[in-house]
Amino acid sequence: MAKERPVAKLEKLRNIGVVAHIDAGKTTVTEKMLFYSSFVHKVGMVDAGTTVTDFDPEERERGITINAACVTFDWNGHAFNLIDTPGHVDFTAEVERSLRVLDGAVVVFSAREGVEAQSETVWRQADKYHVPRIAFINKMDREGANFYSVVDEIEERLNAKPIVVAIPVGAGPPHLPGAFRGTIDLVEMKQLTFDSESQGEKYDVSDIEPEMQEQATLYREKLLDDLSMFSDEMTELLLSGEEISSELIRSVLRAATLSDMCVPIFCGSALDGIGVQPVMDGVCYYLPAPNDLPAIEGTDPEKPEKKETRELTDDDPFCALIFKIETHSHGDMYFLRVYSGTLKANSRVLNPRAKEKENVPQIWRIQADHRSLVDSVSAGDICGVIGLRFSVTGDTLCDVKRPILLESITFPQTVVSMAIEPESSDEHKKLKQVLESMRRQDPTFQASINEETGQTLVSGMGELHLEVVKHRLLREYKLKVRVREPRVSYRETLKKASEVEGGGQRMLGGVRHFAEISLRMEPIEDSQEIKIADAAKDEGFKPEWREIVKEALHEETLGGGQLGFPLIGVKLTILGGQFSETDTDEVALRFAVGDAYRKGLQESGIVLLEPIMKQEIQTPDEYVGDVVSDINQRRGVVSNTHNRGKFTVVEAETPLSSLFGYSSALLGITKGRASSSMELAKYGPAPNEVVKSFMLE
Repeated sequence: MAKERPVAKLEKLRNIGVVAHIDAGKTTVTEKMLFYSSFVHKVGMVDAGTTVTDFDPEERERGITINAACVTFDWNGHAFNLIDTPGHVDFTAEVERSLRVLDGAVVVFSAREGVEAQSETVWRQADKYHVPRIAFINKMDREGANFYSVVDEIEERLNAKPIVVAIPVGAGPPHLPGAFRGTIDLVEMKQLTFDSESQGEKYDVSDIEPEMQEQATLYREKLLDDLSMFSDEMTELLLSGEEISSELIRSVLRAATLSDMCVPIFCGSALDGIGVQPVMDGVCYYLPAPNDLPAIEGTDPEKPEKKETRELTDDDPFCALIFKIETHSHGDMYFLRVYSGTLKANSRVLNPRAKEKENVPQIWRIQADHRSLVDSVSAGDICGVIGLRFSVTGDTLCDVKRPILLESITFPQTVVSMAIEPESSDEHKKLKQVLESMRRQDPTFQASINEETGQTLVSGMGELHLEVVKHRLLREYKLKVRVREPRVSYRETLKKASEVEGGGQRMLGGVRHFAEISLRMEPIEDSQEIKIADAAKDEGFKPEWREIVKEALHEETLGGGQLGFPLIGVKLTILGGQFSETDTDEVALRFAVGDAYRKGLQESGIVLLEPIMKQEIQTPDEYVGDVVSDINQRRGVVSNTHNRGKFTVVEAETPLSSLFGYSSALLGITKGRASSSMELAKYGPAPNEVVKSFMLE
């Protein structure tokens, strides 16, 4: 392993993530980067379970990435903080929180499968956080690889501006004519041939072979033509026929990439060790250092309408964001991205959300499953700290004297649940502790325990997510529990708007309590939010009473709708009420709110909503009819079909309740030749028979 390195200069630091659809080759790309940078001296293999970043037993057994892992290494005079992220949609929260704190990303595409469903999801996530990125079209050694087709898909499906900086020499496996054997660097106009004996660590730079000269010249001209759109200097040089230097090309391409105006495209085969070093160079050339980015924006915790900013330098007051928590027997490890200032061990910082001061006794440099103590970290760094008491994922830590609250991280809602029953009261206590620990670690994992029945309902992002949870409970924590099959997490919303009044006079312990609250409840179309508004104009409605009413309303919504499922897409507006100077207190107000809320649900009526999943199925042409027929039987609606190489891609929207076990069924229909992925598209009304089944329970 690499030794602890000195802190890099800010302009030489790169905080990057490797993101992609599952099986595009992210972890293999990461592993090759670690090998070429001498962080490791042997290349780990995903199939053999020997990679650095997939160190969790579940990851090694399944051959997929589940948890985002951070490693730090040096390359070409630069320091990389690299996060390898999951590609499976069930673990998309890991990608979400990683992209929230990263400065740039390497997006990996398969040269055969092209832009897939999760490719689009991670691209949207990167767009959301304005993360500059470069693309690596991997697996050029596979049969059916088509570099130019994938470039077109990136432009069409992702609405991006791809700028090709490297083209492949050949395509496909070694046994085919014209096999993939190297790349051409269009900036230097040189051919790169990688040595298989050294697993691609050594490579030769030579003149372009004659049969590739025409193609290279064509794409070099396209590269310059595309870049001239971003540079008057380059336009003038092109018009005058003068030579354009590599330094100018890289300078213009870097500026355009940092402005989210284009995406540099590389190619290769990470497994064969072809084309990875140019990507690492591309990270140095084209992706931002922390000080290339604009100042981080937040708000004053005491005055939310007041904006606060911090320059990404050591000179500004300290602020950082907690983006991940790992639970360990000796204490939780909190992963921080430091945006400004310096954090020293044994210091005190403020958590503005919790309004609590936190002690930071130790700071750790993270290297996958290894870590080392450091005395301090500065702006731009990613580190781990232990000893925090009040903080959760998405919280800000900042200078006590100069508070700032950064934007938190939003996570998708859970869609699948399963029941867990402990076999004894001792197991019940252990289960409660374990689930709380897992919930802190994974914000998309939810758990609620029915104290009367002892049954626990856990919710997650999909079947695989819950399967991993089940395995961890049984194998890692050695709990004795029974697990029931997953079930759908439904939601409720309102049928129509209503205005109601609740409350009145109550006698409790001989004391009179009085308050009445008027409330309007209405559905919000195409929304998953709960909005609470105050439109009351009564001057007798004291500010402290208003806060109690808002808080009580929020608590009522947490209890769900009439069937007990979470409420979404609803706006609650406080219209006013009747109060008494002597008899109105918190007890009366909370009773009035609860009464009005229940009447509003009754008056408005509820609509039960089920999760509708966006499916993407890639199948050989001869099975398209069978696949579409099966989707129709599952209440699905096919929205689009298109060709991708030798396969047909079927896009559909199907209720989740019809998709349990779908992967196995699809393998049977297509004799194992099709693949599929899905993600939450929206919530839609559930069938009447489903609603009736809950009414009868």
